[in-house]
Amino acid sequence: MSGFSFTLRTRRSLLLGRAIVRTYASAPSPHALVYLEHRGGQLDSGSLSALTAASQLGGQVTGLVVGSPDEVPKVVEKAKSLKGLTTLLHSSSPSYAQSLPEILSPLLQKLLTSSPYTHVVSSHSSSAKSLLPRVAAQLDVPALSDVTSVEHDGSSNTTTFTRPIYAGNAVATVRAPSSLSLKFFTVRSTAFDPTPEDSSASVEVKALDPVEASSPTEHVSISLTKSERPELATASKVVSGGRALKNAETFEKTIYPLADLLGAAVGASRAAVDAGYCDNSLQVGQTGKVVAPELYMALGISGAIQHLAGMKDSKLIVAVNKDGDAPIFQVADVGLVADLYEAVPQIMEKMKQ
Repeated sequence: MSGFSFTLRTRRSLLLGRAIVRTYASAPSPHALVYLEHRGGQLDSGSLSALTAASQLGGQVTGLVVGSPDEVPKVVEKAKSLKGLTTLLHSSSPSYAQSLPEILSPLLQKLLTSSPYTHVVSSHSSSAKSLLPRVAAQLDVPALSDVTSVEHDGSSNTTTFTRPIYAGNAVATVRAPSSLSLKFFTVRSTAFDPTPEDSSASVEVKALDPVEASSPTEHVSISLTKSERPELATASKVVSGGRALKNAETFEKTIYPLADLLGAAVGASRAAVDAGYCDNSLQVGQTGKVVAPELYMALGISGAIQHLAGMKDSKLIVAVNKDGDAPIFQVADVGLVADLYEAVPQIMEKMKQ
C-alpha cells in the first residue's frame, strides 16, 4: 500500500529547527475485474455495459475472457480494442466451453485470492448470476445484483450503488464500506451505455492457465430460439402483446407484422407466455427480460407490476387497451383506449402511407 508524507511544523519544532514527519496510508485506487461473456465469437452487449459501469469507478479496468480454445482468440481480438480497458486476461480450455459456474469458479477464486482487484463486475445475465455469487461466497464476501448506478469515493474508499427493489417500485442505495476489500456486483445492462471500440486503445493481454475442476453438473444441450428480428434485450424498438391476443395464432398475426414494419423486436407479458401464445424467451418483466428501448408498444397488456418492472424505463411508451383504467396508462406516454384488433390495422395502414 502506498503512502503520502506530510511535514507538520509545530512552534517547538521550529525553535529546534527540526520537522516532525508523519506518514498516512492512502486508500487503494479502484481496480475492477470485468467478466466478459461471449457467444459465437461475439461479446455480449450486456458485458459492454458492465465495462462502462466498471470504468465509472475511476480506476484500472481488467477484462476476463474464458471459453473454449476455438472461441477465445476471436473474442480477445475484439475485446482488446474496447475503450477503457487497461488489461485483458484470457483462459481457454475445452471444459470452459459451456461456462458452467461449478467449472469456472475455481479459476476466479484463484485469480481473486490475494489479488490487486477491488471490484468484480459482470452483466446481470443468467450465467453471471450463477457464477459471481458462488465465487463471492467462497471468498466470504457479499455480492450485489442488478445495479443501476455506481459511484466510488476515493477519499473514504467506499462505493455507493443503487438498485431497484420491490419490482422496481423503490430504489435502494447501498454503500460498500472501506472494510470490504473486494466488492462483487452485477449491472442492469439497460442502465449503462455499451462501451464503444477505441482503435487507439493499448491493452496488455495476458494468458491464464486453466484450473481444472470436477463437477457433478453436466451440460446436456443448448436450445436457442432463432429469429431475424432484433434481439429483445438490446432492441431500440419493441412491440409486446398481452393476454388480450387470445391465442398463439392471433398473437402471431397481430404482433409480428407490426414489429416487422417497425423493425422492432417482439415481446410479451407473462400472462401471454403462460397461456402459450409465444416462447418464454419473449417475456418482458421482473421474471423475464428488462428492456429500455426508444419505443415500447404495449398491445393488450393491462400493466401488472411484474410487467412494468421490465419496461417502465423505456423512452417512449405507447399503450393500446380497451380498458381505460388499465395500469399501463399510468406509465404510458401515449395511450389509446381502443380495441387492438381495430387499432393495430389502422396504425399499420397509416405507417405504410
